[in-house]
Amino acid sequence: MAAEPCIILASASPRRAELLALAGIPFRVAPADIPEEPLPGEEAIPHALRLAEGKARTAAGREQAGRFFIGADTIVALDGGIMGKPKDGDDACRMLASLSGRSHEVVTAYCVLDRLEDVAICRVVRTVVQFAVLRAEEIERYVASGCPLDKAGAYAIQGGAAHFVREIRGSYTNVVGLPTCELYETLQQLGALTP
Repeated sequence: MAAEPCIILASASPRRAELLALAGIPFRVAPADIPEEPLPGEEAIPHALRLAEGKARTAAGREQAGRFFIGADTIVALDGGIMGKPKDGDDACRMLASLSGRSHEVVTAYCVLDRLEDVAICRVVRTVVQFAVLRAEEIERYVASGCPLDKAGAYAIQGGAAHFVREIRGSYTNVVGLPTCELYETLQQLGALTP
């Protein structure tokens, strides 16, 4: 039996690594830190795509080994604006209050770069998330836990904010940070995984 091609996850996110492992995808981690601020006038989808491809290409440029490089970026979009990671606890409280009782969109862009063939496939997956109405004390308690401070939109659906979410329309794993089904299909398309 032939060995699997070397797949590199260009992310330090433990959630993304866990999702790849749960899908049975062999990989190793090589984080690619790039500036994540939106460019002037940049909208959510182009922003996420630019970062996903930038992470994959940065990791491919740094690593000696590996053929397939996965870059990903997840953002929360509300009223057409990008909600990044909160600057501090007050910013996290503000973000969560703005999501309270409303629908928003979670956008994850991913890019799989085949360094050997010099081919990159980049895709976007969108999921609509409906929040329950949140009380101020719920928000403050969650923010005090520290969990939301490194999360887009200031929440983690798989963590302490699970009870904030009333409904999801689309991929659950996309909201966690990596649309596993779509990514698996892309890796198969590129020959990184056997069908």
